[in-house]
Amino acid sequence: MKYITFVVPCYNSEGYMRRCIDSLLPGGKDVEILIINDGSKDGTGEIADAYEKLYPDIVKAVHKENGGHGSGVNCGLSMAEGVYFKVVDSDDWLAEGAYRMLLKRIKEFCNGQMKQYDVLPDLFVSNYVYDHLEEGTSRAVNYRNVFPTDQIFNWNDMNRFHPSQYLVMHALYYRTAVLREAGVKLPEHTFYVDNIFANQPLPHVKHIYYMNVDLYHYYLGREDQSVNEKVLMSRIDQQIYVTELVSKCVDLDEVKEVYPKLASYLCRNISIMMAISSIHLLLIGSKEAYRKRKKLWNGIRNENIRLYFRLKYATISGLTYLPGKIGGRLTVSGYRAAKKIYQFQ
Repeated sequence: MKYITFVVPCYNSEGYMRRCIDSLLPGGKDVEILIINDGSKDGTGEIADAYEKLYPDIVKAVHKENGGHGSGVNCGLSMAEGVYFKVVDSDDWLAEGAYRMLLKRIKEFCNGQMKQYDVLPDLFVSNYVYDHLEEGTSRAVNYRNVFPTDQIFNWNDMNRFHPSQYLVMHALYYRTAVLREAGVKLPEHTFYVDNIFANQPLPHVKHIYYMNVDLYHYYLGREDQSVNEKVLMSRIDQQIYVTELVSKCVDLDEVKEVYPKLASYLCRNISIMMAISSIHLLLIGSKEAYRKRKKLWNGIRNENIRLYFRLKYATISGLTYLPGKIGGRLTVSGYRAAKKIYQFQ
């Protein structure tokens, strides 16, 4: 049995992918590692083939035409044989000790050794670490204040998230069947699709298990990273597109009937994404950018008037849609202050 499928989407990753793959190998034959070579033009494909040759029972090298990160995830999900599914970006890695703890716990659940429970968790959650390697700094994000530790719970058992806390792809280990049930299929040739992956399946998750371990290491610092402010501004149309998709991917009213706390969290996530799009359009500052900002908000209003008013009067997104140039300057000033306090990229 393969307990975890790791999918590693790679595009021109020859300079750093070995660190990522080496960090996954300690799982041995209990895991499968799908290296998705997304039409790379460097030595990525050859490195993937070499790993498959060395570890034929663990690693599969998959070569495909370029379709972007989402396409790589889709490809991996279609092939996955593991009970659980994890995307690891090719410049990131897992901490070995925490990795072994997670795998041990997953095996215990799958083999019926957690006798106090008669269900498998639909989602494992762990901490993740922002690593600024060039600066020599790191910062762990945990959920100790949000989730019960080392026990199965549901969304109604969680507490409030802090302003800098939210569930991201790095923290999530879904049961593969849940992702398929949720119909997850990410857009191709599009950045920021991890937001869909971290939101759309959540209403299908009924049982959650949180482990308070710093497992996933998220590398920050490359100038070409999609979260870099200048890069995000250059790709603002893709950010807007994903924001619109996330706002439509879940029926918040239906979720609220069963999991009101989850519905509130999902609304907050949309609010954050609206804020990111609005702020970066303000940073661009052109007439076209202001037009796109207005169009984004009007689109939400026309699609879902109740959601529009929730977002307009929400603390996060509402403060990024203040009227006039003065409102825009206040928004940007607030963003700069928050960025300094919470140290996000």
